[in-house]
Amino acid sequence: MRHAESGHGARRAGGADATDAWATSPVIAVDAMGGDHAPGEIVRGAVDAVRRRGIRVVLVGRRAEVTPLLREAGAERDIPVVHAEDALAMAEGALASWRRPRSSVAVACRLIRTGAAEALVSAGSTGGVVATSTVRLRTLPGVLRPALAVDLPTRPHPTVLLDAGANADAKPEMLAQYAGLGAAYAATAHGVDPVRVGLLTIGAEPGKGNKLTRKAAELLAALASETPTFEYRGNIEGHDLFTGAVDVAVTDGFTGNVALKSVEGTVAFLFGQLRDASTNGLRNRIGGWLSRGALREVRDRLTGDNAAGGVLLGLNGTVIVAHGASHAEDIERACSRAATLVRGQIADTVRRNVPTGRSALRPPRGQQ
Repeated sequence: MRHAESGHGARRAGGADATDAWATSPVIAVDAMGGDHAPGEIVRGAVDAVRRRGIRVVLVGRRAEVTPLLREAGAERDIPVVHAEDALAMAEGALASWRRPRSSVAVACRLIRTGAAEALVSAGSTGGVVATSTVRLRTLPGVLRPALAVDLPTRPHPTVLLDAGANADAKPEMLAQYAGLGAAYAATAHGVDPVRVGLLTIGAEPGKGNKLTRKAAELLAALASETPTFEYRGNIEGHDLFTGAVDVAVTDGFTGNVALKSVEGTVAFLFGQLRDASTNGLRNRIGGWLSRGALREVRDRLTGDNAAGGVLLGLNGTVIVAHGASHAEDIERACSRAATLVRGQIADTVRRNVPTGRSALRPPRGQQ
């Protein structure tokens, strides 16, 4: 694939400055077949990412389905298509990489490995995307397992929660590495310095939690005292996630996914209740009209660029796992986030800051 051929219309419309920006923009491989609304919404999102944000995109999927959609949008010359004959099913799990070696996600990972693309965006099955990208891209040297990081809409910048579902069964050493992964991501994506890290457990007091969190707390305290990559703030509880008390909340994938889904369900319930209440009676309708600005602000914080999907950290490549129900605007945001992380050299930042090796992940003597 020749990158210079893609985006011709965007370069011509923007002049010399736009041409230079386009030439240095990372190439994002978008899984056209992943998601509940694929390929239509995925293709529209990719087109918007190119036209509105000047991002170079390559769509990966069944050419016979993707090309007519690009032609309909007048973007056939702007976005190349790499054919992939198979696609991950939305219920696909950890065996996806072996079951579907020619899937659109697998082909996109090959583009990254060969240098034809620098990041992957997929709204496909989280388990399938995690499994396939882990096998195809491999973890960075010394990284035990990748972690899925998501942004919670706190102020003044998002709180990063990880792992949000990549690994349900974790070891203490993995949680210690997640702190480094999250710190690198918070610094690259949100400009946080210094990065405050907390361990999500059942009590703020030292020693609270199960065997996993107690051992992880020892490792995190030791790492924070020996390395300057983050500040360890100790244990945090579930009600601390939205207070901005820390910049990175570390947990295992099982707990993190339950916490994230609980938050999503709570938000949906509250907005439904507010919508119903604001249309019930004249007084409530007036109140709803007066408060719509504040509600719109809350909605934007929950669905803006910071809610562009989870980022799979610790691999030899940037991977964004968008929500399965993603629409065009969500894919556009995910492409923007992927480009930001590539420009910020997230993989190199992780490589420099994540503790590796048994000696780095061993508590000091007397605590073993």
